[in-house]
Amino acid sequence: MPRAVVCCELGPPENLRLEAVERVALAPGQVRVAIHAAGINFPDILMAAGQYQLKPPLPFTPGVEAAGEVTELSGVDDVKVGDRVIVKARFGCYADEILVTPGQITPLPSAFDYAQGATFLAGHGTAYHALKDRAQIKPGEILLVHGAGGGVGLAAVELGKIFGATVIAAASSEEKLATAQRRGADHGVLYGREPFRDAVKRITDGRGADVVFDPVGGAIFEESLRCIAWGARLLVVGFTGGIGVAKTNLVLIKGASVLGVRAGEATRQNPALGAARLAALTHLAEERKISPNISHHLPLEDYAVAMRLLIDRRAIGRVVLTTR
Repeated sequence: MPRAVVCCELGPPENLRLEAVERVALAPGQVRVAIHAAGINFPDILMAAGQYQLKPPLPFTPGVEAAGEVTELSGVDDVKVGDRVIVKARFGCYADEILVTPGQITPLPSAFDYAQGATFLAGHGTAYHALKDRAQIKPGEILLVHGAGGGVGLAAVELGKIFGATVIAAASSEEKLATAQRRGADHGVLYGREPFRDAVKRITDGRGADVVFDPVGGAIFEESLRCIAWGARLLVVGFTGGIGVAKTNLVLIKGASVLGVRAGEATRQNPALGAARLAALTHLAEERKISPNISHHLPLEDYAVAMRLLIDRRAIGRVVLTTR
């Protein structure tokens, strides 16, 4: 029997359980994918705690992305058994297998293994949507990336450089900054060494950042308003550090824009936007210009340990669960 991590009670990762589950028969138009790897993302943690905007009915299996092999089809023509694919889901990926529609899978880039595929689209898709679709970043602009040692932060560093920006990476450890600089960051700012707003002003000779990529929120959001250039765009990507509060006078004074970033919802609202994003990211992956930075591989049964690596900020880039 296949296994799945099941959330029957909202709360911390330790409340989840790994259980054997019944194999469900395919409905017409469905695809069965044997999952080889599943990525850990903050929405998984928040969803299991009941703190995310999407609240699946209990019980449910967390996990928004995975990679594996197609093992069974029902009334589907454009996919075949044996295809290596990336799975995109709203939940359900912490498991040995998953049932999806063809629209939820995409071919695994030939340059990637299953772990890379399982940690690719959530981070890089969010960063691409933020920088390209929302901020419309331009070559020569200054990009400040907060949480630059995390999965989505490192993706923003990589893509920011590809888009021609000067990238300032801000992170909580020297090791994370070193990783960000290997991924293309031009400058590193260590939280705790000096206020990052002072560092940004120093690096830019007082001009400030044109684009701020913020998956952290909290006090970082307000402080970012104090080191931006005229016409800056502040990208609200997440709130791992708490809900930020905007000083509207600072937004006004700098002629700034505060832009919410929801890559998945943007695709649901505008499928053409998502298709263009996927094509661009796949092309960059095939050219080996981008890839996830995976710091930890753990077996499926260690799901709580894996989730804690993100909660405790011990991961550098991505964490992946493996099933085979």
